[in-house]
Order: sequence, then C-alpha cells, then structure tokens
Amino acid sequence: MPDHTPAPPPTLADVAERAGVSRQTVSNAINNPDLLRPETLTRVQDAIQVLGYRPNRAARHLRTRASHLIGLRMSPAQEFTANAAMDRFVHALVEASREAGYHLLLFSGGPGKPETTAADLVRGYDDLLRSTAVDAFIVTDTYLGNPQTRWLTDRRAPFVAFGRPWADADATHRWVDVDGAAGVALGVEHVIERGHERVAWIGWSDESFIGADRKAGWLRAMAAHGRSVDGLSVTVPDTVDAGREASAALLDAVHPTAIACASDTLAVGVLHTLAERGLQPGRDVAVVGFDDSQVAQVVPHGLTSVRQPLEQVAVALVRALESLLARDDYDGQGVLLAPTLAVRGSTAR
Repeated sequence: MPDHTPAPPPTLADVAERAGVSRQTVSNAINNPDLLRPETLTRVQDAIQVLGYRPNRAARHLRTRASHLIGLRMSPAQEFTANAAMDRFVHALVEASREAGYHLLLFSGGPGKPETTAADLVRGYDDLLRSTAVDAFIVTDTYLGNPQTRWLTDRRAPFVAFGRPWADADATHRWVDVDGAAGVALGVEHVIERGHERVAWIGWSDESFIGADRKAGWLRAMAAHGRSVDGLSVTVPDTVDAGREASAALLDAVHPTAIACASDTLAVGVLHTLAERGLQPGRDVAVVGFDDSQVAQVVPHGLTSVRQPLEQVAVALVRALESLLARDDYDGQGVLLAPTLAVRGSTAR
C-alpha cells in the first residue's frame, strides 16, 4: 500500500541546506535582510519559496527575546500511584524558563491507553511543528522507549531531553538526567549503616531502563558491603497494590529487615503491609522510597526517600536549550546530576 503519511513541514535547516548557507543566514534573511548581500538574500528567498517554508513566528522575536515558547508534552496522570514528581518538575521548569525569558506551552500527551500507538505519541509534536507555535521542545519520557526523540531528530526540530538516550547509542541531542543508581545506593548505604543485613529490593521490570538503573544502585551497595542478594529482589508494576503484595511475599519468604523501592508508590505499598501486620516502619522494618513525593513527607513517621534535584534539572535543561538555540558547539556529553536522601522515620530504629 502507498504511504499516505504527510511529509513533515520544511524547517529552517532545510532552507539553509538548499540555499547552501548557514541557519543564521536564513534567520537574517527573514529578520534582518539588509545584513545580507543581494545575491545571498535572493538565493535564500528562492529556497523559501520552493520549499514552502513558513518562518516560525516565535523565531522572529529571537533578536529581542520577546517571546520564546517551549513545548512540553504532559502525559496522563497515573492512577493508584503516589508519584507527584512531575508536578514539582513542571513548576521548577516554569520558573527556570521565566528567568531565562521563555514561556512553557503544555500540550496533551494522548489518551494514555494500552492501545496508544507511536503516531498518537508524536501527534502533539507534529501539530505544534506544523503550526510553528514553539521554538523548541523539552522531552521527558525517553525512558519509555517512546519515539519522540528520534522523530524530532529526523525532522530537525530543536529539543533537549530530561532523560538519557538509553537505547540510542547514536543519539546526539542534549540531555539532562539524575543518577538513579547513585540515589538508590545512598538509601541502601543508609540502612546498612543502621545495622540492616538483609536489604530487599522491590523494583520495576528490567525492561525499564530507569528500573534497571535504580536496581544497579541496590546491587552495587550490597556488593560493596559483602551482602547476599539471593532471593531478595522482586520486580512489579508501579502501583501501591503491587508494592503491598510484593513486600508481603518477601516478608514471608526471606524475612528482610529493610526494603528499598524503586519509587515512593511501591514504598507506600510496603507501609500498608507493615501496618496490616502491626509492624512499625524503621523499628521493625526499614523502608526507603524514591522521588521524595509529598506523600513521603506526610505519611505517619515519614518515608525516607531519594530526592531528585528537579530544580537543578530544570535550570540545566533551560541552559541546554539556550545553548542549542544559540547554535553553540556540543560535545555530546549530557548532564548527570546527583540526588540526595531525605531521611525520615521509616528508617529510624
């Protein structure tokens, strides 16, 4: 069958390539034509006409920095979880963007149903590219194996990513991420220092790049202290019920004295199990979560949790975006930030 997928709109880079000039020269032809020699200006204008290029209306304000728009896709809220980290991240990103003279434009992440297709996941990006509504994008869900980064790269659309290009060794885009393995190692070291010998792990499927990264921190800390990990690890979906069921099975089978989790959602499930059995977090079984959500801060006794430096992430992403739009040289190295550990009653003995 013939491919009826609409061709992507021409970009400034396409015009520059056809005219044999730099992107800055194309920008000057649109915004400051008097800076160019007549023959260069004509060549760029011809390329614009042949390609049908429509200049980004926001890009016309680059020289005055009057109106920068950054697109951010918002995924549907996850039910039965305790994770509100995205809310904190978006707030931090709005503040960092405002300080740099940008505005954040949120758009739909699609229905969030199992039948969601790759086309669904990029539809919002495509709509904004075709309407020339934004200068660039910030992509946040690279860890899902979603096609956004490759799709945007193929269309030469400027973007930076919150998350490493886990499965794309050839990726050249700018990215910022948090060292999840180091964060989990902090939590495990913390409970080992408090005398816990058997530290179990409740994580996500190894098919999740972030899940595998966080589990690596548990393995690393356990190995550093000569602790066995046999039978102490389970992988489950990221829901409170899954954390409850997994922790109950671990307590019955291998009797851990501490449990580290890949998320606060799973850790809340562990807290439910302890409450059902009349056990006190910290005193009887230590519990460590990940994300330092608002839930971790308000549950009885408080939940010790790895805190991602989302404010620093937001600032680093905006700086990377400014560098990208300024066409600065890029060495291909992303920014990996270190998390901290918020210690509360769930690990107090």
